[in-house]
Amino acid sequence: MKVVISSGAGVSAESGMMTYRDAGGLWDNYPVMEVASDEGFAKNPKLIHQFYSNLRTKMAANVKPNAAHLALAELEKYHDVRIITQNVDDLHERAGSTNVLHLHGELMKVRSMRHPERVYTLPCDELSDKGLTTTVDTVDPYGDHVRPHIVFFGESVPNFEPACHMVEDADVVIVIGTSLVVYPAAALLQYAPQSAKVYYVDPRPAKVPSWVNVIAEPATVGVTRLVEELKQMASK
Repeated sequence: MKVVISSGAGVSAESGMMTYRDAGGLWDNYPVMEVASDEGFAKNPKLIHQFYSNLRTKMAANVKPNAAHLALAELEKYHDVRIITQNVDDLHERAGSTNVLHLHGELMKVRSMRHPERVYTLPCDELSDKGLTTTVDTVDPYGDHVRPHIVFFGESVPNFEPACHMVEDADVVIVIGTSLVVYPAAALLQYAPQSAKVYYVDPRPAKVPSWVNVIAEPATVGVTRLVEELKQMASK
C-alpha cells in the first residue's frame, strides 16, 4: 500500500523546533523579508547566514525526533511510505525515514550560487568542516558564494510537481500538523485520488471537506495511533 505523508510545522513543534508563524515564533524576532528573501540576502548575506547557522546549532543541541517521526519511520517496514514535508529540519531523516521530499528546502544544506547543483550537507555546528567559511560572503571549496538551501519567499517551489505526483499515486494520504494555509503545500490534498483514504491530524484542525478523516490530536498521539492501525492493515 502506498502511503503519502504531508507534514507541517506542528510535527516539528512537538520536538521543540521553533515555528515561523505561531506567537513567539521566528517571525516575531526577525523581519521575514530580511532573513527569507532574495532581497534580504542581497542586502545582508551575513545576517541570513547567521540566522540559519543559529537555527542549526539550536536544532542540534535541543531538538530530537518525537514519537510521530519515529512512528512514520517504523511504518516503512509495512508499507511504501513517502514523506512530503514543509519543514526544513531533518527530523524525519534522523528518525529513520528514507523517502523524504522537502518542499521548502533543507536547513542542514547550502548550495553554490554559481553552480546550484553543488549542494553541501553541513554538520550541526561547524560550516568549516565542509571547507566552508563563515565570513560575510560565505564561499564553498571552489571559492564560489553559497546561500542557504532554502526556498525564499517569492521563489518557486521546485519540488511541488514531484510532490503532486506522489499524492496522485497514493492509497492513503496523511496530512499532519499544518494549518492548510501555506501554499502551494496546502493544495496537495486536491491531488489525492478519489479512491484514497485521507486523514488530517492536527490538534486545531482547519475546516476540510467531509471526505477527510479528521483526527483532532497532537501528532505524537494521533499519528502514533493511526500508524498502528495501518500496520494492522498490512497483516490482513
